[in-house]
This record gives sequence, structure tokens and C-alpha cells, in this order.
Amino acid sequence: MSEAPFTSSISFRIWDNRYRYREAGKIIDLSIEDTWHRVSHELASVERQDQKGWERRFNQILGGFHFLPGGRILAGAGTSHRVTLFNCFVMGAVEDSLDGIFEALKEGALTMQQGGGVGYDFSTLRPHGEPARGVGATASGPVSFMHIWDSMCATILSTGARRGAMMATLRCDHPDIEDFVEAKRSPGALRHFNLSVLVTDDFMRAVREDADWPLIFPLAENEPATGEVVERLWSGNRTPCRCKVLRRVGARALWDKIIRATYEYAEPGAIFIDRVNRMNNLWYCEQISATNPCGEIPLPHYGACNLGAINLTQFVGAPFSAEAALDLEGVTETAATAVRLLDNVYAVSLFPLQKQSVTASASRRIGLGLTGLADTLAMLGVRYGSTESFELADKVMRTICHSAYRASIDLAREKGVFPAFVAEKYLASEFIKGLPDDIVQGIRRYGIRNSHLTAIAPTGTVSLLANNISSGLEPIFDWEYTRRIRESDGGFSEATVSDYAHRQFRVLHGKDAPLPAAFVRAGKIGPEAHIRMQAVLQAHVDSAISKTINIPEECGFDAFRAVYEKAYDMGLKGCTVFRPNVVTGRVLLSDSGMNESQCCSMEREAD
Repeated sequence: MSEAPFTSSISFRIWDNRYRYREAGKIIDLSIEDTWHRVSHELASVERQDQKGWERRFNQILGGFHFLPGGRILAGAGTSHRVTLFNCFVMGAVEDSLDGIFEALKEGALTMQQGGGVGYDFSTLRPHGEPARGVGATASGPVSFMHIWDSMCATILSTGARRGAMMATLRCDHPDIEDFVEAKRSPGALRHFNLSVLVTDDFMRAVREDADWPLIFPLAENEPATGEVVERLWSGNRTPCRCKVLRRVGARALWDKIIRATYEYAEPGAIFIDRVNRMNNLWYCEQISATNPCGEIPLPHYGACNLGAINLTQFVGAPFSAEAALDLEGVTETAATAVRLLDNVYAVSLFPLQKQSVTASASRRIGLGLTGLADTLAMLGVRYGSTESFELADKVMRTICHSAYRASIDLAREKGVFPAFVAEKYLASEFIKGLPDDIVQGIRRYGIRNSHLTAIAPTGTVSLLANNISSGLEPIFDWEYTRRIRESDGGFSEATVSDYAHRQFRVLHGKDAPLPAAFVRAGKIGPEAHIRMQAVLQAHVDSAISKTINIPEECGFDAFRAVYEKAYDMGLKGCTVFRPNVVTGRVLLSDSGMNESQCCSMEREAD
């Protein structure tokens, strides 16, 4: 379904404020078409053959918002600005020393200055009250240092730099886990961070067995072992290390504290970290303990995410009719071209740090996903949360995944494999073993260009750019609502926006026509349907999925806790649940009075 590029003033404002190229005050991109041509030309310039042909193909998928690359690509590709085209990074291990802590802080500031979001695992910092090494003092604990990061982020924002979000993770067996869980209870505390607990399989077993849970920290090299010592795989290590047990708590009581915090003020989320590492295509050379700020890309130290989403609404023919159909062949072709476009980002982007360039280039990860799923379902006459919706979502994401892998194999034949590729080990990974035989055999014979190919991001800003299609895999929030928008000067304004599919239905059938049953708001969809949709898509996603499960305020605590346990049982890699509360505030406000504020909202999404 094609139309003029912008159908609402807010979409034009998003482009004008964030993605339109200006140089020394002069407007270079006179139209959104100029932005698409700029990006296409730059990313095709690295092709050794048929540059004009690839520029044309790239421009075709960008045109009409068929494919939405990450915001950093739209803003930076083909400009003279010295910025990174990668949206987000996981930073290096935070060394447990003052020098190491402030070196990590500096690296984060340099990365955010170029517009990159950052993720950190603070589990390497010794807990509050423990002796600090060699200085005759006691440690203040990881949460105390997180406040320094939060201040740094606020300072970077005040300089007018583009927004960069932050993720902080902490292991569920770190002795300061309770302080971490409670860190955002006070309004205004650590507001530039998303928080997630690294939840292990052992912990979930202990929760269900109502067992004691040891809170531990690694012993330093040559540190004498006093008291109880256990061997545990710890953040930053690929082999188990000796850990001192500092105290024990009830696993179920700790789990309830984690869930209670989320119930009352929306954080922390949960990352099922053993599953993340077990399903990692690069299990043989990486140990992951953090993600990008919105959680869809688990990354090793100094890893980077390179994202893009296929806008499914632009592949619907004859919407809102009995003949409505999704052009899966068009989706397949777009996915293949998008893989090449994203792979070329590696050749033209700067990196804030040399370590990021080395790590990212070793795997050449990309994260191709989808957006506009809920609008697409409505246009096809399928209600979000129905059996048919899960079947269609499964088919679409399988199509994107398989097309992406086949395209990456073709790229490997042409340009070579990613440097960290080791055929037999890569083929032994759990996700790869589940792919069709032709893909497995293709990898065996030719290798593959990109270690990971799929992820589903929140796409909040670029979805708003594309005439406010529903974001990622999220349901439609409301037909019309008020959204808070960050302006180019760093301030905020509010704008009334309307949902893309609803607006198209009104154009076709008039303002008084009754809405079909396929139209459903997020507030009318039960939590199990949210989880099931995420699980269906996760089967075809080799990285992860950013998803907020919205729960009504009147939901009881036991039912809320059951959502997280269901998410774990259904094979998700992470879970974020939002219940309206007085601490988090709001980003979206509907005319009917519904409000929503997501942990991965566009206010903490690196655009």
C-alpha cells in the first residue's frame, strides 16, 4: 500500500529534527527522498561491482518506508558528521578498581558522545561493605557507581548530543542484588538507565524448590579462601572461578523482591542469561552478560548492534477487504537486500573506540526484524492474540529469518565469512541446528557473512517516522493518543498522533464506519497473548526481542509474577512487564485516559 511519504505533521517533525541532513546550518536533504538517496549512495559505494545497481536496490527498499534502518544509519550515512552508524554497544568489563571504573566511564562517555547507547554489566564490582583491594577502605558497591554513569549521561545530553540510552545488568547471585532491585524506587533515581537482572537457570530452579540461594563474589587471584567457597561461572570469565559465599537468602523471597519492584515501578526487567548464552551462535568464543539498552541484542564486551526492520504494512494488498493479502515474496526479497545494506554499514561506519571496531567486525552481527505487525494484522482482518495471528507472525518471521540467512551465505561466497567463523562449532549451535537443511548445508559449504541476522527492536522513533505504524511486535496502543517527543534542543513537547492502520481504515471507509473486530487495543490483550506472540517470533530470532507486556493496574501480584514465570517456561530470553505506577510516569496518553510508559520507550531508546 503506497502513499505520499508523510501523512502527519509529527512524522515530518521526526524526520526534520533527527534524520534530515544539515551542514553548517544549511539544509542538504530537501526531502525525505533526498535522505533515502543519501543513505543508498553511501552504502552502495563500498560495492566492488554494480554500485549503481545496488544503490537503486537500496533506494527501492528505503522508499515508501518499506525498510527502516536504524536511526543512526538514517542520520549519519553519507554525511560529513563524525558519528557512528551503530545504534548501541555493550561496553567492556568494568574492572574492580578505581582506575578501571573511571576508564569504563570514559569509554561510555566517548561512545555516547557519538550517539551510541551503552550496556554495562556491573557484576564485576565488589559488593558494598567488602574490603577494597589494597587501600584499607571498604567498597561502596556497584549501585553507587551507577549514579556517576547516570550523571555522565545527563551531562552528555545537555551538550546537545543525540540521545544515547544505557542498560545496567547485575547477576541474581551478586550480594548487592537487593540494592540494585530497589535502586529506582525513588522518582528521579537512575532515570537514564534501563535495569535488568541476569537470571540464571539455577536460580529459577531454586525459586521453584524454595531453596536457599547463595550470594557470592569471586575471590581475587591468590586471595585465601576463608569460609564457604563455590565454583561459579562469573561475568567476564569463560571458565568457572572460585567465589566466596557472603550470605544466603531464600531464592523465592529474592524472586518476589525482584518482581515486587517491577510490579510497583516497572523495573528491573529479567534477562534469562543462561538461555542467552546457550542459544548464542558464537557460544564457542563469547560469554555474554549484558545487552544493548532495549534488550534485543545480547552482546559480548565491546560488541555493537546494527539494526533494521521490515515495515510489514507496506506489503499488504487490498487492506480491510476479503482479498487482503500479505506479499511474502516481497518480504523475502526486501530481507535479502536489507542484509546486504546492513552488512555494508561495517565498511563505512566509524566506531567510538578501536576495541568496538575489532569486536564488531569479528562477528559482523546484524539485527534484521519487523515492525508494524499489529497494524498489518488489522489490515489483514486478523485480531492480535488470535490463533491466526500467531500462525501468521510465525510465517512472516520465519520468512525473514530464512531469507536473511540465505542472503548472508551468498554474501560469504562473494565477500568472505565473518572472521570469528569456525564451521563445525558454528554449525553445532542450537539455533543453527534448527534451520532448514539447505541453509545448514550452505553454511557448511560456503560459510556465512554475519554471525547473527535477526532481532526485533522497539523501533519507536523510526516507526513514528513511517507515519506512526505500530512499533515492532507491539499491539496497537490506541487509535489516537498523545506522545511526548524529544525535540532537537533536548526539550520535550507533546503531540497528538493517530495509528496508521486506523487512519487508513477511516480514509477508505469513512469516519463513521464501525471498526472491524480485528482492531484491538493493547489494553484489551491478555498477558499470555503477549508472551505467546513473543515466543512464536523468538523461534526465528537468533538474537532477542524487545517487548513490553502491558498489564492493567488492577492486576494482582501473584498474577503479575506468573507472567515472568510463564515467559521463562516458554523459552523467552528476556521479559519486561509494565503495570501503570506513580514512579515511572508516562510517555503515551490516550484520549480514553489509558497511559503507558515502557522501559524500552523511545525516551530511553538510542535513536
